[in-house]
Amino acid sequence: MEFNYLSWIIFLPAGGAILIAFLPGLSGRAIKWLAAIFTLASLALSIFLFANFDRSLGAIQFEEKLSWIPAINAYYHLGVDGLSLPLVILMTLLGFLVVLISWKIDLRPREYFAWLLLLEASILGVFCSLDLLLFFLFWEIEVIPMYFLISIWGTGRREYSAIKYVVYTLFGSAMMLAGILSLYFTTGSLNMVEIAQGGLGMIQSMMPAVAIFLLLLIGFAVKLPVFPLHTWLPDAHTDAPTAVSVVLAGALLKMGGYGMLRICVSIFPAVAQQYAVILVILAVVNVLYGAAVTLRQNDLKRLIAYSSISHMGYVLLGIFALGQVSLVGATLQMFSHGVITGLLFAMAGLVMHNAGERDLGKLGGLARQMPVIAVIFSVAGVASLGLPTTSGFAAEFLVFVGSYSSTVVSGIQLYTILGVLGIVITAGYILWMLQRVFYGQVLERFKKAYDADILERVYMFIFVAVIMLVGIYPAVLTDVIKIGIMPIMGLLGG
Repeated sequence: MEFNYLSWIIFLPAGGAILIAFLPGLSGRAIKWLAAIFTLASLALSIFLFANFDRSLGAIQFEEKLSWIPAINAYYHLGVDGLSLPLVILMTLLGFLVVLISWKIDLRPREYFAWLLLLEASILGVFCSLDLLLFFLFWEIEVIPMYFLISIWGTGRREYSAIKYVVYTLFGSAMMLAGILSLYFTTGSLNMVEIAQGGLGMIQSMMPAVAIFLLLLIGFAVKLPVFPLHTWLPDAHTDAPTAVSVVLAGALLKMGGYGMLRICVSIFPAVAQQYAVILVILAVVNVLYGAAVTLRQNDLKRLIAYSSISHMGYVLLGIFALGQVSLVGATLQMFSHGVITGLLFAMAGLVMHNAGERDLGKLGGLARQMPVIAVIFSVAGVASLGLPTTSGFAAEFLVFVGSYSSTVVSGIQLYTILGVLGIVITAGYILWMLQRVFYGQVLERFKKAYDADILERVYMFIFVAVIMLVGIYPAVLTDVIKIGIMPIMGLLGG
């Protein structure tokens, strides 16, 4: 009997969450070590999967399929390909690192780490599911831990931000569920791969394909997020605890992009081509609007949150340019943004914690007190604006080159050039932020601010190592991603 790698990767964090929640007599230190061990085991398994992934095959690998609800033909069906495997690696990596980032959490640590590990398990389930019902179940589970993590351990208007996140997510989920049910009644199947390969119309359609596509797209657009469905994101990021912001920006937003690729484009290639122009225009709006609003922010975390809206616009542009290179670039951008923005939020959290301030108007001169944090924050910043040798450059370069050369969308060259302007604005707000926080006159009130400790330097180094590895040798991921994109290109007729 084959070893069920994907089930172990998903349920190790879930099992850790159950142990932490219900094992009596655990000290805070023991809880943290348990969380670290379970998340590290999941990361090790995902790296093993990546190393053993057959790059000569375009099919789903490490597949697990078990009858779940026979009456509706639902299966416990897991599998990964070149599209989902990099995102599984991303989530397991972030899952381990956020435990290290949370090492100083002392408020109700049992509940905190249990929710954090359940959040990781649910996001991993989304990336591994090949059955639409199972996919939706994991998608919904994620809302519960996220609500509690923001509302209990957050800051500022945490209850408002948590409820706003839930309302937006449930609105998107309602649209998605309607789309999944319509798809099931249309095809009689919940198998994503089977539906994509077999096409629609196996049974008399109850709804036009366009309507089902739009229902599903709205659900994913809320999560990505796409303008104008983005307003939950700055509030959730600003008021969430640091580690939760890392997961939120690093992996949770990618559920939206992944859903668009795996379901919307794969199952409805003709509709995706039909509406590509509108979605590319929305992508450019995301890039420019997000970057412009970022320039207006004075709160450190809110600035990074709005930058995520801009950078997710690159993902949307790459997806709906519908070219092979642009799709590879969009997937690489999801991974790259995950590690870069994860590091940005981790550094912002350290500045807030060690200096006791997050208002850019009140910060300044911290480079002398925090030299290590200043250097690593700068590395994350220049990676975000796409400096060569960082993963940000590799991903954005592929998105723009692939989009510009796309033959699917009329006028794509103009939209791509407008998107490139976002990089110029990004350089402006990143450099402005770094100058305001770390340089200029040393302020008297920050004389006692302190630098990163050993544990914090460890997770900083891991983030930077991944960013530089992918930036210097992007083929480590693109060779795998291309294998996942090829079947989608076949469906698109490319």
